[in-house]
Amino acid sequence: MNYLTNEKLVIVGAAGMIGSNMAQTALMMHLTPNICLYDPFAPALEGVAEELYHCAFEGANITFTSDIKEALTGAAYIVSSGGAARKAGMTREDLLKGNAQIAEQFGKDVRQYCPDVKHIVVIFNPADITGLITLLYSGLKPSQVTTLAALDSTRLRHELAKHFNVPADEVVNSRTYGGHGEQMAVFASTTTINGKPLTEFIGTEQLPQSEWESLKQRVIQGGKHIIDLRGRSSFQSPAYVSIEMIAAAMGGKPFRWPAGTYVDNDRFNHIMMAMETSITKDGVTVKPVNGTPEEEKELEASYQHLCQLRDEVIAMGILPPISEWHKLNPNID
Repeated sequence: MNYLTNEKLVIVGAAGMIGSNMAQTALMMHLTPNICLYDPFAPALEGVAEELYHCAFEGANITFTSDIKEALTGAAYIVSSGGAARKAGMTREDLLKGNAQIAEQFGKDVRQYCPDVKHIVVIFNPADITGLITLLYSGLKPSQVTTLAALDSTRLRHELAKHFNVPADEVVNSRTYGGHGEQMAVFASTTTINGKPLTEFIGTEQLPQSEWESLKQRVIQGGKHIIDLRGRSSFQSPAYVSIEMIAAAMGGKPFRWPAGTYVDNDRFNHIMMAMETSITKDGVTVKPVNGTPEEEKELEASYQHLCQLRDEVIAMGILPPISEWHKLNPNID
């Protein structure tokens, strides 16, 4: 069996629904035979491992452990869903304090046990903030840590495909940027439907302005809708898309969607947020985002919201003041 790499991939939070699906997806995509499952909840973790053994994947070397040192030692790639799940009635931001503390410890563990790790994808919410905390405490370079942000863009594609009654592949370059939360910026100017700009439909009989606004809200509330329907938060879509991200970092096919990445430029400072990106074996790089004046205004509002969450984490004492970040992680200017 040919695999993309033989290097060690660690799934953190592997006893959960997202984590167990990530492990199976990585094996089905033939990313690496060497997958280590980690979770502090040992009985469920062993159950996940047993199920994967029963799949009889060719050439697979699946290990599992509830010892974080054992799990992370020798890791080349990590995907972490190791935070608390979002429940009915909660926003992603409601998870802030508990998951921020988990991210702090995770970053410290990475620094201690696998400082040579090549890439980490963080997907537990609020992912923009937990990814930022992980980056700072791990000591890694900004190019080595990304967060899951693509689901907002895939949900936009789905909603547009439903509205126009076209195959999803005919909705091209649907994009949301900024935060993966209630304040995300939903762009229309990047998207085409059957080759025609989406902006030419908005405000017409085919897509009245009021329906466009409603559609955007359905995208923003896409995760809540899954909870309402299934009684639990999303797990299939975040599992699949996050493994697509780590596959790109391993040198696989290019990642198709925006990713959360550290941004510090002349417009956005000291923040992790969804941007247009490229993920390769050399890490993540940020591409320019240009929208209409209204879209740029929404993106600025999303950035300000993330800054508020970041500042809350600083006030909690989980992160030091921005002026001291370089002391914590010399790769952060």
